[in-house]
Amino acid sequence: MDSSQKILVTGGAGFIGSNLSEALIAAGHHVTVLDNFSTGKMENLENLLSHPNFKLITGDIRNLENCKQSVEGIDYVFHEAALGSVPRSIGDPITTNDVNVSGFLNMLIAARDAKVKRFIYAASSSTYGDSESLPKVEEVIGRPLSPYAITKYVNELYADVFSRTYGIECIGLRYFNVFGRKQDPNGAYAAVIPLFVKQLMNHESPLINGDGEYSRDFTYIDNVIQMNMLAMSTTDLQAVNTVYNTAFGDRTTLNQLIGYLKEFLSELDPKIEKVKIIHGPNRVGDIPHSLASIDKARRLLNYNPQYNLRAGLREAVKWYWLNTNTPISEGFTERNQNDLIEVKGL
Repeated sequence: MDSSQKILVTGGAGFIGSNLSEALIAAGHHVTVLDNFSTGKMENLENLLSHPNFKLITGDIRNLENCKQSVEGIDYVFHEAALGSVPRSIGDPITTNDVNVSGFLNMLIAARDAKVKRFIYAASSSTYGDSESLPKVEEVIGRPLSPYAITKYVNELYADVFSRTYGIECIGLRYFNVFGRKQDPNGAYAAVIPLFVKQLMNHESPLINGDGEYSRDFTYIDNVIQMNMLAMSTTDLQAVNTVYNTAFGDRTTLNQLIGYLKEFLSELDPKIEKVKIIHGPNRVGDIPHSLASIDKARRLLNYNPQYNLRAGLREAVKWYWLNTNTPISEGFTERNQNDLIEVKGL
């Protein structure tokens, strides 16, 4: 691969997209971001806006002309734009379908017509649906359990058809519960880790759906960035036109997760250790357990994730501590990087 490529990141103002865009710029590539800022944030791009290799297009993937404009002269597309959240899809399946299916198809058409080299897209572990087999292997899936899961599976079907019919190289990355810096802790559909962190920092009791024994393969953002980079750089034709689990390859219960968060946050604010946890009913559309096999990615992409859950949580906790404006207990409001590392030992 040439040292510098022209790359489009759709949804580049979002959590994963903005982290990926930063990594691509740091690697010497030219990056264009397409985002409508419905869920993404301009602040996620503040480090890139003045960079000479960065370009921002405000547009919507549901608009085919926006998609076509964004892929002009582009070598690689990273399609991260989507309307996430299982509960949101249950409450509004039409909008979820419009963004995740119609928008995805628009981007595929635009990429095909622009003759991009490769189309790498965010797939989802929700595709495994009601399959009870563990670990999850790419070739064995069940029935989807939510409108969101349906849309992400349809993405895989469309990518497969476009690769076979039009010759466009496609790689899907089935993300497993990604977390890390820039993940928004606010809003009705906040992911569980940033939400729990925010609540604990506020001395509020986190609500765990069910008894807390549901388990997930939580995946730190830098592992996800590694997978995306490998998907772009591979020259092995056997490694393209397929899907990969993007995970660490280990599972953790929600009870264990909250225990780790309390452990790390209590090193910064001892009062957090005494915050009580409450339990509610299981959430509709949730699968009980999720664990990825990453053998395929190891074999074909040389994937080697560097951050297990505890290492990733330590990094995430540091980021939230230094970057949140949420008031916390007296005596811990000075968030100085040196103090955080040297005094608290993180």
